[in-house]
Amino acid sequence: MKIKLNQINFRLLFGDVLNLVIAFFVTLFWIPITSQQPIEKYGPLYIYFSITWILVAVCFGRYFRKLRNEKYFVAIFRLFYGTAISYVIFWAYIFFTNNTYSSLVLLAIVLTFFCTLFAAESLFFAIIYASDPDDLPIYVERKEAKTVLNPPTTISEEAFELQKKPIFDLVGERAFDFISKNADLRSSNTYMLCTNEIFNFENILPYRYDVIVNVRRLNNVRGINKMFSTINNKLPDNGIIIGCFKDKSTKKKEILDKYPKVINWIVYSVYYFVKRVVPKLFITKRLYYDITKGKRRVLSKTEVYGRLYYCGFEVLNEKKCNQYTYFVARRIKEPPMQMKRRYGPIISLNRVGKGGKRFQFYKMRTMYPYSEFLQEYIFKKCSLREGGKFNHDIRVSSTGKLFRRYWIDELPMFINLLKGDMKFVGVRPLSKQYFSLYCNELQELRTKFKPGLFPPFYADMPKTLDDIQASEMKYLRMCEKKGSFITDIIYLWKIFVNIVFKRARSK
Repeated sequence: MKIKLNQINFRLLFGDVLNLVIAFFVTLFWIPITSQQPIEKYGPLYIYFSITWILVAVCFGRYFRKLRNEKYFVAIFRLFYGTAISYVIFWAYIFFTNNTYSSLVLLAIVLTFFCTLFAAESLFFAIIYASDPDDLPIYVERKEAKTVLNPPTTISEEAFELQKKPIFDLVGERAFDFISKNADLRSSNTYMLCTNEIFNFENILPYRYDVIVNVRRLNNVRGINKMFSTINNKLPDNGIIIGCFKDKSTKKKEILDKYPKVINWIVYSVYYFVKRVVPKLFITKRLYYDITKGKRRVLSKTEVYGRLYYCGFEVLNEKKCNQYTYFVARRIKEPPMQMKRRYGPIISLNRVGKGGKRFQFYKMRTMYPYSEFLQEYIFKKCSLREGGKFNHDIRVSSTGKLFRRYWIDELPMFINLLKGDMKFVGVRPLSKQYFSLYCNELQELRTKFKPGLFPPFYADMPKTLDDIQASEMKYLRMCEKKGSFITDIIYLWKIFVNIVFKRARSK
């Protein structure tokens, strides 16, 4: 079989060679070696291992496929058994030739190589799996307005009491009063149920009810988006859904109050990792849900409301009753065609760059999943603070606040720096929506230069959105007059002074 050069993935091949070199020198630096000349002693041997590894990889077709088309576990499994086979072949060669090389050093080099390659491929898949909040779902609107099939009638007092008692006993007086104020429980077009099973909603006749109430908490539902979308399809235009969930803040308080100080934070940290981090990682997500079956999920208010907006609802009212948060949402549009969205530790955003071209902008995730659908909700609930951001933005997680304060969330932007999409100092890259809000003059200036990792914001520390635009205009005019290089050096010094001496921080 003939192999064409254009069929070979040279980027992957170069990456493997680079990892082989890095693993060799890192191990020699890290492992105490008695030899006076370790490079001369182990260098030729490691070259033989490298050749063996590449030949084994070629035999398994590693360099004849695009890594982005692979599944994560398949790619990692191939990496594992490719490394294991190469090491066995290499170890057999050393054993049968009676060489005096240290088996510990050789094993350490191979393990270091595997770990660096494992980390590199995991990072690659994390970037591939990054969701793009600018990629909004596609809705197919109804061709005509839909109303309930039958006009509502008032049910008998006996039927109402039979329906009320089990619901009242389950949710309590406060929650029942909240539901009663937001839905006519005596109407024949109000449907009350207590279930976690989606098929119970699928069996509802379309447009039969204009209010659907479910008093079973969402934390035990596997497939929340599917449930919301199923209800959306059953409701008429402006139909109402009422539901409840236990917010993660409630569970946090329970744990911190239950255990003694110090121990309570240790317990909560473990709980947070298992319940919040593991289910969100593409590496462990499938295993987590296969084991737990989606029961006792930890949900933030942001995620629940974001899912509602994503599935075609808007939140009208909410109230916390005992341990649960109850919500009232109205159907405003069809559910999306795409039910699932991927959320990893790194997000990919569409941003406007030099020449008006759009590029993928990378950051660490600092907001809860589905936050991108809550802009309208947050705009109504929160006011703007200095710097043009929202006060008390519930979309930002506790970890996200820490990441933003110390710029940890911006580390993936160095990928954009290496790709040439951005430079070290420059205006922040904007989404198409925000870019369109700028005046034409500033839009034109922005597209003449690459955006940067460190914006002029940290040099001028503007207070309002108008001040931010004035700061950017000042920087870009200086770039035109003195050139980008000189301007960036001047601004870099100002930014350094503000960050180091004046303690400027991102929020």
